[in-house]
Amino acid sequence: MDEKSLVETAIQMKAKAYAPYSNFHVGAALLGKDGKVYTGCNVENAAYGPSNCAERTAVFKAVSEGCREFEAIAIAGDADYCSPCGVCRQVLSEFCDKDFKVILTDCKGGIKTYTLGELLPLSFSL
Repeated sequence: MDEKSLVETAIQMKAKAYAPYSNFHVGAALLGKDGKVYTGCNVENAAYGPSNCAERTAVFKAVSEGCREFEAIAIAGDADYCSPCGVCRQVLSEFCDKDFKVILTDCKGGIKTYTLGELLPLSFSL
């Protein structure tokens, strides 16, 4: 799957977000090395702590379905170039190497691509 298709899927996932508190919708599309795309959206909770970001939703869904190797993730939010939070970066680093592609899109269709190593140069690891 190309970057543009992955971004389109992430944008579609924004509509499924449950964000009654922040009103900030985020969608993610995670490409597994198996060629399958695992999607996620943010899911908020009134207590805030139990909320889950779109990126982690996609990773946890993929892992629960048996996929643990990934090529890229596309993220679309309600702001320009919504990048993963620190927790999501660390979760991604659990399964992805420093060359893993993180594709961000803005509200006008622009695309910026980073590596996980650029976004999280000093991750915790075993």
